[in-house]
Amino acid sequence: MISLVDICGMCGLELAEIEAIAEHEHVPEVAAAALASYLLHCNHGADYVRDMIIDDIHTALEQGRKAHAGELVMALRHFCETHPELYQS
Repeated sequence: MISLVDICGMCGLELAEIEAIAEHEHVPEVAAAALASYLLHCNHGADYVRDMIIDDIHTALEQGRKAHAGELVMALRHFCETHPELYQS
């Protein structure tokens, strides 16, 4: 059986990034990984993933969930560091 860690490896994202997408889209992690994989192969797809994580950060802060917002910031930081296409025009 394929584990969630295996799925993360196949789509090229960390678990925290997949969890952020799942939270944003209200879908299971496996579906979030599939969505992320699709988006990362589309023009400006990384921008959409980044924006989902940013939306999650705003939501967490609005709900007073500062610790969770901090976790999401770390996921966003890692995502931005590993996706240089975000900075290309």
